[in-house]
Amino acid sequence: MKEKQWWDTIDFFDRIIGEIGLGDSRVNALMLAWSVDEDFWVRRIAIDHQLLRKERTNTELLEQILVNNLGSDEFFINKAIGWSLRDYSKTDPEWVRTFISKYRDRMDKLSIREGSKYI
Repeated sequence: MKEKQWWDTIDFFDRIIGEIGLGDSRVNALMLAWSVDEDFWVRRIAIDHQLLRKERTNTELLEQILVNNLGSDEFFINKAIGWSLRDYSKTDPEWVRTFISKYRDRMDKLSIREGSKYI
C-alpha cells in the first residue's frame, strides 16, 4: 500500500477494507487508528472505507474519523471528507446536514461543497 500511492490505487483499497469491515468489527479500531496516520493516503482509506454502505454505515465511526481529519490542508483528504458525506447524504441527508452544521467552522470549503451536493 505504501508503493506508488495515488488516489486510484488507494481508492481500490476502500472497497476491500470496507467489505472486510462489514464482517469483522475489529476493522473499526484499525480505521480509527488509520484516521490519524501520518500518511494522508492511509487516512483517506479510513475516511472512505464506508462508501456505499448506505443504512449499514456506522455513523459514530464515520463522525470520529471525519473529525480526526478536519482542518487538513490536503486536497485529497478534504475531497474524501466531502465524498463520504455526499455518499451518505443519499441515505440520511439530515445526519449530513447536522454534521456540516456542527463542524462547518472546521471544515474546508471543498468538503462542504462536496458533502452538500445532494442536500
